[in-house]
Amino acid sequence: MDDLLVAGLERKFCQLDAALTVTDGSVIEGYASVFGLADQGGDVVQPGAYAASLSALAQASRRVKMLWQHDPGQPIGVWDEVREDSKGLFVRGRILTDVARGREAAALIEAGAIDGLSIGYRTRRAEKDSRGRRLLHDLELWEVSLVTFPMLPEARVGAKGESPEACLMRAMAEAFEQARLDLADD
Repeated sequence: MDDLLVAGLERKFCQLDAALTVTDGSVIEGYASVFGLADQGGDVVQPGAYAASLSALAQASRRVKMLWQHDPGQPIGVWDEVREDSKGLFVRGRILTDVARGREAAALIEAGAIDGLSIGYRTRRAEKDSRGRRLLHDLELWEVSLVTFPMLPEARVGAKGESPEACLMRAMAEAFEQARLDLADD
């Protein structure tokens, strides 16, 4: 899945603050993508963007891969559940601590050194809005990685014991504040 071999594969980094929690040192869940929020590259994922891809994966009995830093040679776990809901792309899975990199990833998340998620995908349909942002309507989802530097600040690993809902509420408050500032600039 090297970029040279997979033409058109894109990555969307997401800071997990609004989405991911870790329990038992290896079970993770949260939002890998939040609808309607512009990332640092100006892309905004629209509701329904993953539906066709997730359906095709299910029909083929395939899963979205869990990778370390987008490296296809370093799978570190499995996503047991990947679905869209009204907030975004929800993921729940297990870091495999029997794998050396999985043990490292779990330790880094627990210590707060890693707090990002990033999606690897191919854009099937997008358009530009009046502000020059790319609205992503249809994405072919390949993988969700644990990463050091995410692109969407609204999606990060939550503090130990912090619920995904509390993380999302904090992220939404930050997003509304940013939108207020953006509108004040216009």
